[in-house]
Amino acid sequence: MDHPISLIAGLGNPGRQYQHTRHNAGALFLDLVCESGRCELKPDKKFQGLAGVVNIDGRDIRLLFPTTYMNNSGRAISALASYYKIPAAEVLIVYDELDLPMGTTRLKYGGGAAGHNGVKDVISALGTNDFYRLRFGIANPQASKRGMDYVLDDFSRSDMDLMKREFDKALAILPLLVQGKPEFAMQQLHSKD
Repeated sequence: MDHPISLIAGLGNPGRQYQHTRHNAGALFLDLVCESGRCELKPDKKFQGLAGVVNIDGRDIRLLFPTTYMNNSGRAISALASYYKIPAAEVLIVYDELDLPMGTTRLKYGGGAAGHNGVKDVISALGTNDFYRLRFGIANPQASKRGMDYVLDDFSRSDMDLMKREFDKALAILPLLVQGKPEFAMQQLHSKD
């Protein structure tokens, strides 16, 4: 499990109407990674997404935002990983998690999809569930809203403030993941709640 990451994929839906929705937490985090590393994501047809490279702790790390919509994210990630010969164990998938409270972020390696269709597709496309996941809690929807309506709503201002705090915490642990020190990354990330 101590593999250094070589690819960060932020899940979400393409298009301006989805840009600030809860379901695009992974894509929003990827934007921050680009901003902090002064890199730009550019359309790349062979990977069905926006791709780029950022230097983290002296290593070039591939970045990808699949533009195939959330539920078909796997084929884009698999295409890039295959092209650059990046094993699944060196992939970090970043996404929203309904089962975590807002303002909570968790890092883990392996496991199931927990009902997340984007992650389910990634598992199917990579042929394994042995990859890293960085999950940003977006809380369970209110009883009056169905899950799909909830995740496709924009973040409220107060929720976005919480997310920005979580994004900063997650950004701080990326060097540890690049160094292949996930246990230290988890300790640092999970101890700040």
